[in-house]
Amino acid sequence: MSDALPIRVLLADDQSLIRMGLRGVLESEPGFTVVGEAGDGAAAVQAVRAGDVDIVLMDLRMPGVDGIEATRQLTADPGASPGVAILVLTTFETDEYVLRALTAGARGYLGKDADPEVLLAAIRVVARGSTLLSPRATRALIARAITPGALDPRAAEALATLTGREREIAGLAARGLTNGEIAERLVISPFTVKTHINRAMAKLGARDRAALVIALHAGGAVEIPPTQ
Repeated sequence: MSDALPIRVLLADDQSLIRMGLRGVLESEPGFTVVGEAGDGAAAVQAVRAGDVDIVLMDLRMPGVDGIEATRQLTADPGASPGVAILVLTTFETDEYVLRALTAGARGYLGKDADPEVLLAAIRVVARGSTLLSPRATRALIARAITPGALDPRAAEALATLTGREREIAGLAARGLTNGEIAERLVISPFTVKTHINRAMAKLGARDRAALVIALHAGGAVEIPPTQ
């Protein structure tokens, strides 16, 4: 997607006040266009397939077709909804919901308590094709996938194939930093960051950023954050 074009967003939430607030945040910021609203998952699927949508801000608990099933329907048939990405926006950041949403095809997972600037940054990240998880969702995913204190020898062996730079950058990604934040911290270009992350994912057999996080924690590259 070109940065010159506005990101077209569909708001899917069963609470009209939430949709109103999200619309206000997005319409106050250049580069975003709210192209529609949906009060349930079925309406969200229909709206995406009827028009041009780049990102769906998807609530999980909605009447009838919930957000997870709507996500599954949209990602199962890319031809019916080309280019659309799902960013879950919910109050439920438990391991069960995070895993189900990612398995269904969601590209991002964020809590509704996120600050507006965090939400806007998350939409941009997901629109560029990257995966983004909130720190709380990352902790929940790790807690589900890894036994505390236990390391996977195969993961540790795979980690040994990473270069020092790949390990450093992937480790920062595992701590929740975006490509832009990593680039700023290390004084390198976002493209270089993306290249190193892609190489690390290939070496670790991680199909997306969420799988990369799990592989790094399983191999002991970074500490498991404490649950809260």
